[in-house]
Amino acid sequence: MSSAPTPQAVREIADGYAFTGPALDLGAVLLDGTAYPDAPVRIPLGVLNRHGLVAGATGTGKTKTLQLIAEQLSGQGVPVFLADVKGDVSGVAAPGTPSERTSARAAEVGQQWAAQGCPAEFYSLGGQGAGIPVRATVTSFGPLLLAKVLDLNETQESSLSLVFHYADSKGLELYDLKDLTAVIAFLASPEGKEELKLIGGLSAATAGVILRALTVLENEGAGAFFGEPEFDTAELLRTTPEGRGVVSVLELPAVQDRPRLFSTFLMWLLADLYQELPEVGDLDRPKLVFFFDEAHLLFKGASKAFLEAITQTVRLIRSKGIGIFFVTQTPRDVPSDVLAQLGNRVQHALRAFTPDDAKALKATVSTFPRSSYDLGAVLTTLGTGEAVVTVLSEKGAPTPVAATRLRAPQSLMGPIEAGALQAAVDASPLTARYRDPVDRESAYEKLAARAPRPEAAPTGAADRPGQEPVPEPSPERREERKEGVGGLLGSLLGNPTVKSFARSAGRQLGQEISRSLFGTSKRRR
Repeated sequence: MSSAPTPQAVREIADGYAFTGPALDLGAVLLDGTAYPDAPVRIPLGVLNRHGLVAGATGTGKTKTLQLIAEQLSGQGVPVFLADVKGDVSGVAAPGTPSERTSARAAEVGQQWAAQGCPAEFYSLGGQGAGIPVRATVTSFGPLLLAKVLDLNETQESSLSLVFHYADSKGLELYDLKDLTAVIAFLASPEGKEELKLIGGLSAATAGVILRALTVLENEGAGAFFGEPEFDTAELLRTTPEGRGVVSVLELPAVQDRPRLFSTFLMWLLADLYQELPEVGDLDRPKLVFFFDEAHLLFKGASKAFLEAITQTVRLIRSKGIGIFFVTQTPRDVPSDVLAQLGNRVQHALRAFTPDDAKALKATVSTFPRSSYDLGAVLTTLGTGEAVVTVLSEKGAPTPVAATRLRAPQSLMGPIEAGALQAAVDASPLTARYRDPVDRESAYEKLAARAPRPEAAPTGAADRPGQEPVPEPSPERREERKEGVGGLLGSLLGNPTVKSFARSAGRQLGQEISRSLFGTSKRRR
């Protein structure tokens, strides 16, 4: 800890962080390599719904910054969502390990360090990997998000939206991927084309592209992410009886080779929260802070409609009491319309080894308010666990730019043991609710039931070009039917599994589902 007088420049910066209300402590102002513990750098709780950015090169300490913020939010009664892409965030649930390095860091920044873990729940996409399974129905996921997962172009995205429109209006529930495949196959058939005449058509070529993309997705094991029981995002808003916020950790190491899928799934969680939560305006503390890791994956290759939906969701969800922190390497990874809404910034070190690195560094410096620092030099010389910070004050104005030595997390800086993680999952009351998949009657079964039955002659076949009526069924006729709707479904989807869950009465849709910015449906309770 420095005993030298605090420089005037440091005192001026510290004055910009002297908040009167509840706040999170990030660290101490750093000047010329010296940290000044009497000049704390903080973020007011009340501005966390104005969103934020945590950026920096690989290995500069972004994950530890998330952990530091998450455990303080939890302690102040704010639930947190963390995406654990690399598998090293689970330690937030366990007390940290004291060490000389931790003690030295605490002394440098004026931190009273004490080992402490957070109440945590662990989730996994579709049950792949350790964690409570998180699933979404296809109809809830919506066409825009699914088009992003399938890497469809804008024309194909429009066609997929038409498929959802038809399924919604006809009461064909899209719970899992085989339901969607069934509807597309039907709409590409002669009977389906006839039904689409008044609202547009689905070309065979486009249907083929979408079906092939669905097949690839299914073969990658992503089918487990779609289905029931659908995850209720209200689970992310829980607090303990003692008033601590629950930290929800989505374990993603098992699916990190499918970045488009998990990044889009994170966006579904946000879109569903936006749909379900009431307007609350500005609160003294947020209802939830959501950390969106590997954010660049969400924006890469996104359609114009998708980017517009992200921008609107980010802009509007703050009035629902939700704060979002995008986590990525440089601000350039985030579209400018989204970046403009991120009022709180924690920028870790950047590298300038190549011309592209230098360009990214220059662009990053240009996004900060003016300051007395030479930010180009500071950002390339920061050490691990150091960052340049600017946040919104309690009045909503940007604080002075502050080079900061960050505090050490009090929870375990690394993953907990696999056995401890599994024990936490097994002990959770949510496991029984979401563990076992449910397969109800839906579009697949309804369309399969519309196919001609073997014991009855097909009606009206003579009126359709290219089809000859057959007076009675025969083994040969059954083979021919493989060219019709029922056969096509069978060849595409295989045999349906035995249904183990009776369909609820009164669940017939009968009218088109109301959809949000992303085309996600409102939750039906």
